[in-house]
Amino acid sequence: MSLVRKFATVGSGTMASRLLGFVREMLMAAAVGVGPVADAFYAAFQFPNTFRRLFAEGAFNAAFVPLFAREIEAGGIEGAKKFAEEVFGVLFGILIVLTIVMELAMPFVIRYAIAPGFADDPVKLDMTVLLAMIMFPYLICMSLGAMMAGMLNSLRQYFVAAIAPVFLNVILVGILSVVWYLGAEGQVVGEALAWGVLSAGVVQLAIVWGALRRNRVNIGLRRPRLTPNVKRLLWLALPAAITGGITQINTLIGTAIASGLDGAVSSLNLADRVYQLPLGVVGVAVGVVLLPELARALRAGHMRDAANLQNRSVEFSLFLTLPAGAALMVISEPIVRVLYERGAFGPENTAVVASILAIFGLGLPAFVLIKAFTPGYFAREDTRTPMIFAGVSVALNITVALTLFPVMGAPGIAAAAVVSGWTNAALLFGTLAWRGHWGADMALLSRIPRLVLAAAIMAGALYGAITQFADNLAPSALFVTQATTLGAMVIAAMVLYFGIAFLTGGADFGMIRRNVRRGADKSPENEIE
Repeated sequence: MSLVRKFATVGSGTMASRLLGFVREMLMAAAVGVGPVADAFYAAFQFPNTFRRLFAEGAFNAAFVPLFAREIEAGGIEGAKKFAEEVFGVLFGILIVLTIVMELAMPFVIRYAIAPGFADDPVKLDMTVLLAMIMFPYLICMSLGAMMAGMLNSLRQYFVAAIAPVFLNVILVGILSVVWYLGAEGQVVGEALAWGVLSAGVVQLAIVWGALRRNRVNIGLRRPRLTPNVKRLLWLALPAAITGGITQINTLIGTAIASGLDGAVSSLNLADRVYQLPLGVVGVAVGVVLLPELARALRAGHMRDAANLQNRSVEFSLFLTLPAGAALMVISEPIVRVLYERGAFGPENTAVVASILAIFGLGLPAFVLIKAFTPGYFAREDTRTPMIFAGVSVALNITVALTLFPVMGAPGIAAAAVVSGWTNAALLFGTLAWRGHWGADMALLSRIPRLVLAAAIMAGALYGAITQFADNLAPSALFVTQATTLGAMVIAAMVLYFGIAFLTGGADFGMIRRNVRRGADKSPENEIE
């Protein structure tokens, strides 16, 4: 399967999940707006979701996948299966203990770490604690599921692992539709959503487990033992967990700071949902596919192929995220209005969420580049260096957020995330180049300024369009008029951007054809040019 087709396979599953996520957030905004229920749910969900990223997806996609791939190369499927069972036993034991401890400590953790700003509102604080306690066991399902998804990715079975998260939004959309139809409100809605999150975790685990069985890999539960392979994994996984979950760490910090202002937590989450669409479709797809492919190339000694994989991944990332980031900066307000402005979500909420989204758009390319750069370290089993850079990023994020939040409110937290994101991306790239792990690629270097130019021209055209069609996009306009105008603008912008990109040489059909055909021949003589 070609590199682009692998990106598309993972990206399609992620896109389906993100699109359903939009539906979920639209229903959520209409039902509860940015009030106390929304703040409590988003703050509570951040907790298990952050642990999932730190101890599951971040750690295992970074540390487990290269080791599992090495076991496949060395001992075949049976050897890899034995290694996976050893890891599964240790991971399951850790998760059980962690869940029990966190359930008992939840009131303290929410009050002093996750949402200290809720302390002045006992009702909101108690609701957040209850929802977090209901949702936290979701971590067990998703951590084990992330490990199995990593195994599927190593076996080049990308689609099932990518499509499983869709069911979280399927279940939550169904629950929101029912409670809205029944006229339920307040804490009832929050509790129903919390139980839905836990149910979704069970469903997603069942899906990836079934996919492994269909690939003749049956994972048995072994007594937890710290074998040499497991020790090696844990040594790599701790820094990898911190690095892989850097975005979530910064989000968690932002949530804690934002909890001091009513509506700030939910406003940040609603903006986050929009920019997560291009980040998920492109960034997550690149990170998920690139790591096992890069690890495999390095194991085989195909250094030129590894360099090409890295350069083409960055090229693909920028080709799609530069226009997305530019569009979010220019038309954030019409996007937020069309998606959320109805029911309990009013024009004043649109202004706040749109300002946050515009700032996130500025950082979108950096967030995606981080996903493209980190596999260059993880595939070489170097998880310490990205962890150090992640620590620098977190420290910078906290400093800037605490400085800007009193002045700017929630947009200040978004600005802090963008500053720390670009800093992290620069450190990752600079160190790869300094170590000689990233060679100069003239094709990439010549295309980047042309892609930037195409995105800038597109942004200018969008700015002119929102001025020209201001009446059609105004709060007083009909939803159909707003949505149709916005849709036409987005389509026209895409045509303009891709047209300029191809005309100026920022992209060419030959490049795409070579990427699409890649994979028919795996020898180093048939690498991407």
